[in-house]
Amino acid sequence: MSTDSQQSIPIRAGIVGASGYTGAELLRLLAGHPLIELVVATGDSMAGTPIADLYPSLALAYGDRRFDAYSPDLVDGLDLVFCGLPHGVSMGIIPEIQSRVGKVIDLGSDFRLNDAALYPEWYNAEHSCPELLEQSVYGLPELYRSEIANADLIAATGCNAATAILTLAPLLDAGIIEPDPIIVNLISGVSGAGRPPKPNTTFCTVDENVEAYGLLTHRHTPEIEQALSLVSETDVSVLFTPHLVPTNRGLLATCYGRPTRSTNTTEVLAVMSEFYAEEPFVLVSDRSPSTKAVAGSNAVHLTGRVDERTGQVMGIGVLDNLMKGASGMAVQCANIAFGFPETTGLSVVGVYP
Repeated sequence: MSTDSQQSIPIRAGIVGASGYTGAELLRLLAGHPLIELVVATGDSMAGTPIADLYPSLALAYGDRRFDAYSPDLVDGLDLVFCGLPHGVSMGIIPEIQSRVGKVIDLGSDFRLNDAALYPEWYNAEHSCPELLEQSVYGLPELYRSEIANADLIAATGCNAATAILTLAPLLDAGIIEPDPIIVNLISGVSGAGRPPKPNTTFCTVDENVEAYGLLTHRHTPEIEQALSLVSETDVSVLFTPHLVPTNRGLLATCYGRPTRSTNTTEVLAVMSEFYAEEPFVLVSDRSPSTKAVAGSNAVHLTGRVDERTGQVMGIGVLDNLMKGASGMAVQCANIAFGFPETTGLSVVGVYP
């Protein structure tokens, strides 16, 4: 279908998997998007349930509208479909709808990795349609804007990966840090685990508790290494350790690398600022970034330091895992793919307090 925004305003869109947290955030964003009309919103586990019953925050926007039960016919002829589904589900759905719709943006992990052999290693399952991996474009606009503009299948970046990649990319691009080893310590809000309750995300488990998880095996590791290896044009090795903290939203990544040469904090901040000088959603500052500063926005806040005592380079990045880490980034990708102004329907301003 045409990507000429003058011929397709508003574009007709659907969300497959609209009842989860990323789906709800897409519902919120599309309710205020002037160039995208939401036609379909499926949620099989909640099919027939009024959207407002599950998410009262959306009541005025969606009234008595109910979640649809998914079927391929439901999305026939749509310009765009967002898939907000758990890992392993999108690869069974996207092949059957790709020819029926204009473009697909998958918020899951099924099409992020270029090498199908990595899926059994990191996701414990074979990829069912590896031929589509070659068609998929990694949905991180700050690094892949031109590819996204021409893509029909876009794999939105994982929230943890986006934070680490955006923090480290300028340092590797400038050759300031060694590609191996890089350490990424990340803290994550509980919404990153999704809406369905799990033993490790119940209130009594999470409240007043901090816990590292995915030790040495977190699934976003190869995604981080893949993107950063392309930036640095050499193999990058990352030790990635996420930590679950008792907050609803937000990711903060503290990243460490060994310098390749003599450098200082002033140069690191200058390199980061220059790399993102034209980016509407990225702020580089000498302030220490906080998750609350970006809550509800599509913004990324970054800073950097050089520790002269240990000789280490440190980068810190924060974003909202449901916005720039998921649904906001997906809408940003949609804006690019359809030729709309990139910031349409997205805010750079966080909700505070």
